[in-house]
Amino acid sequence: MAVQADPGALWKGLARPRLSLSPVRIAGLAAACVALVPLAFVILLAVTGRGREAVSITLLIEYATTTAFVTLFVLAGAVSLGTASAWLVVMYDFPGRRLFEWALALPLAAPAYALAYAYADLLDVAGPVRTAARAAFGADLPLDVRSTIGAGLILSLAFYPYVYLTARAAFVSQSVCSLEAARTLGCSPSQAFWRVALPMARPAIAAGAALALMETLADYGAVSFLGVQTLTTGVVRSWSAYGAPAAAARIALVLLAAAAVLLWIERLGRGGQGYGASSQRWRDLPRARLAGLPAARATGFCALLLTLALLLPAGWLVRLAARATPDFGRLAQAAADSLALGLAGAALTVTLAAIVAFGARGSRIAGRIVSLGYATPGAVMAVGLLAPAGYLWRGVAGAAGASGVALGLLLFAYAARLMASALEPIDAGLTRITPSMDLAARTLGETQTGALRRVHVPIARGALFTAALLVFVDVLKELPATLILRPFDFDTLAVLADNYAADERLGAAAWPALLIVLLAAGPVAILSRAVAASRPGGGP
Repeated sequence: MAVQADPGALWKGLARPRLSLSPVRIAGLAAACVALVPLAFVILLAVTGRGREAVSITLLIEYATTTAFVTLFVLAGAVSLGTASAWLVVMYDFPGRRLFEWALALPLAAPAYALAYAYADLLDVAGPVRTAARAAFGADLPLDVRSTIGAGLILSLAFYPYVYLTARAAFVSQSVCSLEAARTLGCSPSQAFWRVALPMARPAIAAGAALALMETLADYGAVSFLGVQTLTTGVVRSWSAYGAPAAAARIALVLLAAAAVLLWIERLGRGGQGYGASSQRWRDLPRARLAGLPAARATGFCALLLTLALLLPAGWLVRLAARATPDFGRLAQAAADSLALGLAGAALTVTLAAIVAFGARGSRIAGRIVSLGYATPGAVMAVGLLAPAGYLWRGVAGAAGASGVALGLLLFAYAARLMASALEPIDAGLTRITPSMDLAARTLGETQTGALRRVHVPIARGALFTAALLVFVDVLKELPATLILRPFDFDTLAVLADNYAADERLGAAAWPALLIVLLAAGPVAILSRAVAASRPGGGP
């Protein structure tokens, strides 16, 4: 009598070791917990810190109120700009669309503080715009960039690409049948957008908005230069200006709580759901061809957005740089240090993220731990690592040993915060690995580790490269954690720009800021074009 095998039972038997506490799974959970180490030390320092380092309630309320205002402003600005531009380039054909499709993501290469330097000089009281306005009209223009509204505008321009990329990826992946059904039922193009396309893209837009808001909470360079007092500036100032790490940790607790609430709201907004269509037919999106005034308006909107977010500030920085003689030796050393940190930070972060993705695949706990790390601003990560830094510095001899410890902790801070941004593309790459692949590898005698090395890693190679590019760009632009944890006489391009800007030497600050843009522009362009080609069954 033949015995019929049950494929489901066979798969369950082979999958059981992966769901148990195998060495690979334990390693994945342990790697995820890297993000918790700085947070634990922040809480410990805030609770046990001694000395006259009490935080004024009035000052704390001022920091929190300003942070909330700027964050809400960026939420409205980034979501509006990112969603509108994504819908235009996906659903309409107009002059310049192919260029704008990938170029609208390029502002990610420019750090927010670079935009702040340019606009502060361009729109200052003695700047060319307001000076020309007074000469022409006899009145000044209400363009005070050094304000909470000015900071909100600049951060909206700097961070809208996060929403643009996620919204565009959602729009290009939507089923044509859903939109055609809406039009068949009498919906106009605008009604189809509001009633069908936007609800289907809501989880992606919520994810992009959360990224923009987390970056807003973490920003230090732009708001500090503009004189806007947020929780992040309070953390850095308490540590650097007043030498009060316990006070910095207590302000960081408020910032950490805000980040946790933001992460919870983001998950609530997505509702743990995805939106999709029942049709499995994927065709190229039928873009509506615009002509005349509508085409001019679409091209004008995209061109204006790209100009305000990148071309105008970058061009003004070039003008400022041309009028200043840089210290080429110091600039070259800062560029080399930035590249070294970017490559090392990308390697460490992607390695840890890969361990989490491969080992704790499907684990909600690991994903949420890593997400909490990304929601935590760099300044908070750095303050949390000050306590173990003190013990480690006392255990090493000489300046070289202390510098090595500082650099190690700095890389640890990068990995703890940026692991989530690396985990996202790696997880997406692993969706190509089906249970039958694992089943075949195990049937052929491969262990779980062998299947990981010979099946998972080769298939996810492209996703690992994408993750490395993301982390490299973020490390190049990162300022507060580097400012706090770097060794003495170790200046990255971001630190060098901040030091010059603090002395109002904007011409000198323009050189390192422009170098960051140039180094980050290539990876950002590669990522943007990859998203443009991500539609299932079709091209961009």
